[in-house]
Amino acid sequence: MKSRAPPRPSRFSLAYKDPRLSLLLEDTDHQTLARWARDCAQRVLPYIEEERPGDVRPRSALVALQAWIDTGVFRMADIRRASLDSHAAAREVGTDNPARSAARAAGQAVATAHVRTHAIGAANYAAQAIHRAADPAQAAARVAKEREWQYRRLVRLRAAGQHDTLHDIP
Repeated sequence: MKSRAPPRPSRFSLAYKDPRLSLLLEDTDHQTLARWARDCAQRVLPYIEEERPGDVRPRSALVALQAWIDTGVFRMADIRRASLDSHAAAREVGTDNPARSAARAAGQAVATAHVRTHAIGAANYAAQAIHRAADPAQAAARVAKEREWQYRRLVRLRAAGQHDTLHDIP
């Protein structure tokens, strides 16, 4: 009787592109993309806050993004600093784990205020955090579920326009 090799761990690619999502991203206004990036990052923020409870940089990045969403006004230096600080928090985590990916998601989310295409980075790092947090046997299914949530969330935000404040950062 042949012994079976253990299942290979699920792989994760930040370069993954969902064709349905790609079409929506092209035709979505900047502030809606920022709301979506915020929501994607906010879902995984507990990973970094649980691992490094005293490190407020990733949450501060989302607060800075929320300020731009609310006012439409930002100073480039503030957005850049918030993004760089969140990415520094990710580096300080050290190993590749959910906390590191969550901090990167927040850094990408706030950068969306400056360049709309950073929104997909927030979503991809959030999915990576989910992947890294999951049991290897469940990782692919958990990521698929997260990506479906991301797609549906963007559809809802687009339909709601500027009236959606359900996930505003306190």
